Amino acid sequence: MLLNQFLILSAVLFCLGVYGVLARKNGMLVLMSVELILNAVNINLVAFGAFRTDVGGSVFALFTIAVAAAEVGIGLAIVLLMYRNRRSIDLTQADLLKG
Repeated sequence: MLLNQFLILSAVLFCLGVYGVLARKNGMLVLMSVELILNAVNINLVAFGAFRTDVGGSVFALFTIAVAAAEVGIGLAIVLLMYRNRRSIDLTQADLLKG
């Protein structure tokens, strides 16, 4: 496959993720949209690494996946805390966690 095809796929995933973050009010859907954005970045890293025959892109993508796993764990903990306190994961009610 050509590099352009991977870049187009990555751009579409990134745009869908940004739309999901901006348009959705559900905490779970926002977390899923952030994961779409991170996956688009990973596709770019791996595609450019393969295009240049360099493993640096793949290694950096692995680090990004590790950071994304930590982000999901923390994000799910926050969403679970919101649900326990408000019985809703609507982000318009997220002012509950303010100090």
